[in-house]
Amino acid sequence: MPQEPTRRRGLALTLVILASVIAFIAILSIWVNRQLLNTDNWATTSGRLLEQPTVRNEVSGYLVDQLYANVDVEAKLREALPPQVQALAGPAAGALRNVAERAALEALSRPRVQLAWEEANRRAHRRLLQVLEGGGPNVSTANGVVTLDLKQLLTETQARAGLGGRLSGALPASAAQITVLRSDQLSAAQDGFKILRSLPIVLVSLSLLLFAIALWVSPGWRRRAVRAYGVGFIAAGSLALIAGALLGDSVVNSLARTEATRPAIADTWTVSTTLLREVSVATIGYGVLMFLGALLAGPTSTAATIRRFLAPYLREPAIAYGGLLVLLAVGILWWAPTPATRNPVTAILLAVLIAIGFEGLRRMTAREFPDAERVGWAGAREAVHRPPAAPEQDKPLPAP
Repeated sequence: MPQEPTRRRGLALTLVILASVIAFIAILSIWVNRQLLNTDNWATTSGRLLEQPTVRNEVSGYLVDQLYANVDVEAKLREALPPQVQALAGPAAGALRNVAERAALEALSRPRVQLAWEEANRRAHRRLLQVLEGGGPNVSTANGVVTLDLKQLLTETQARAGLGGRLSGALPASAAQITVLRSDQLSAAQDGFKILRSLPIVLVSLSLLLFAIALWVSPGWRRRAVRAYGVGFIAAGSLALIAGALLGDSVVNSLARTEATRPAIADTWTVSTTLLREVSVATIGYGVLMFLGALLAGPTSTAATIRRFLAPYLREPAIAYGGLLVLLAVGILWWAPTPATRNPVTAILLAVLIAIGFEGLRRMTAREFPDAERVGWAGAREAVHRPPAAPEQDKPLPAP
């Protein structure tokens, strides 16, 4: 039937579009999964957050607020002062608050305190994962309360403000603890954890499966399918970048109750979405790679010239795959420019997909230029554009 190829191409195009939409959703799920469920990423992000001056200002203010909320500084000073100057305890406590804020800000800029902050976040995240996974030997899901304990940072603030000797014993155990998860949120959080843990794998696999089906249903449209999937990847990565920016504006506007807190919230969002931007840019890069690969296999004279030049080398498997291994070693093992190349499983999958595409190009070039010899670029171009030779005519016999 003459309409059968058209229907197959339409079906293949539909599958590629659907695969690209799923790729866009997969980008968002990968970001949320790796940011929220990976302890190393969580701790690294927390460390980067404290490197931001606006965030340090907010944290130092919080620590001083906790110090004054948990300890009656004025009363403690009054006890320490001689009776004749105890009336100065109130003004001294107010002045000491400014000193404590400067001391906290200075402490938070020091590597040792930043490391303590990162470790506190790391411990809280590990305990959170244990609770979401159903508990462990040292974590019970009966109460299901997970806190971020900043007591060590608060103690450092006391010491730098000159209050360590007087107030260190007055701080309660619950001082400077931020509740991350409560028991009434546990069930919903565990359900979301189960979905989020496997969602990126499911979405990426589904996108690749739909693309594979598109290649299978329309054999004559495979090069265009690869090109369309590349365009879809470029669009998915670009839309994810746009979505991150738009979502960031919404989050900052909803959380910034005052203009004073807006810079810190904006910086927090920027740091927290670093991985989203990395995955989005990587997806765009993969799309460009597929698009250029489809162009290289295309009918243009430039593509044919390149294939003609490479044909003698691609025809030799040892040379072809030796060069590919060098490129993969440099691009994946050494450079590792994307999150996928830094993960052993995804790096192997990426290398396998590149090898499959490379083998397809190699076989196509071998069929197209079976007798190609190693020539320079100009020679390859001349060979591609050279018109076919006219058949040799029989010479007339000489007259008797």
